[in-house]
Amino acid sequence: MHIMTVCLGNICRSPAAEAVLIRKLEQAGVDDVTVSSAGTADYHVGTGPHELSVEEGEGRGYAFTTVAAQFVADDFEAADLILAMDSSNEDNILALVRRPEDAAKVVRLGAFASDATDGVRDIPDPWGLPRDAYTRMYDQIEDAVDGLVSTIQDGNVEEIVSAQHALR
Repeated sequence: MHIMTVCLGNICRSPAAEAVLIRKLEQAGVDDVTVSSAGTADYHVGTGPHELSVEEGEGRGYAFTTVAAQFVADDFEAADLILAMDSSNEDNILALVRRPEDAAKVVRLGAFASDATDGVRDIPDPWGLPRDAYTRMYDQIEDAVDGLVSTIQDGNVEEIVSAQHALR
């Protein structure tokens, strides 16, 4: 399985989600999943993650190895699951859909959060905000990734994704 995490510029939320997911999958012994990230806009293509995202992430033990890339329609072919950080990102990804199978791969990361039964929360963009916004972002991402990893281990990813699609 290949999972892509996607936000707007691919310098704050999606590289953070990528780093968290890689580490938590390794800790869980799940070795048949690969992870990458992208942004729906081309603002930062080729640059590394935002310094506050890296500082907060490294402080939590995460490693960052990728540079920003833009999500394009061809990415539907490479990814099995595409995790949008918010509803706007989800809409931008869905605008590139060429076939129903593409749309079936897209869901917000928040669908896997511990409080998802109360509705899927977006992971707000911390860009331009103080450090505590990055702390809150990581708290949300870690919670949702814990749920995702558990769902992968249980083999229930399709159930969560289908349930969210029914709400669209």
